[in-house]
Amino acid sequence: MSPESVIEIGTQAMRTVILVAGPMLLSGMIVGLAISIFQAATQINEMTMTFVPKILTVFVVLILSLPWAINQLTSFTTAMFARIAAM
Repeated sequence: MSPESVIEIGTQAMRTVILVAGPMLLSGMIVGLAISIFQAATQINEMTMTFVPKILTVFVVLILSLPWAINQLTSFTTAMFARIAAM
């Protein structure tokens, strides 16, 4: 196995991880930012106020993007098994 193929596999793995985890992380970050702006505007300093909306948002995005995420992971796994079989 050449160094180029190892780098390509690593790149594909990182791309898949970013694609699958990205929507959930991005939605949690956006909700957290919106709640932080609300807290700064109203001067409410409750530390636990962000947890429930973030968790609910990430859960909803996870449910909505689950078929797509499974498709991405299945495609990556199939490609890796095809590479192993080709060796």
